[in-house]
Amino acid sequence: MARSGSAASKTSKRWSAGVTRHSNALDLDSGVFKHGDPHEVALSLKRSAEASKRRKGTPYQSAMSMLTFYINRAGKDLPERQKHVLERAKGELRKAFGRD
Repeated sequence: MARSGSAASKTSKRWSAGVTRHSNALDLDSGVFKHGDPHEVALSLKRSAEASKRRKGTPYQSAMSMLTFYINRAGKDLPERQKHVLERAKGELRKAFGRD
């Protein structure tokens, strides 16, 4: 039996929101992905990754992974302007970790 589109959509949103809030890798600052400044997003993710004792990879891997996860899961619901900010935050994250 197939699920209705809206039920699957709601489940997906709840699942990804739960991962963002309760990730076993990072404790994120509130509203980190809402910043309008890519540099601020990157610095916040860096702080969270370096402070985490539960991550499995390096701080850089954890921070970049969470950023990419958020961009991918938000998908078409992410406003174009904010998507641009978050894509630029990837470059800022690389700089912050000395990987440019």
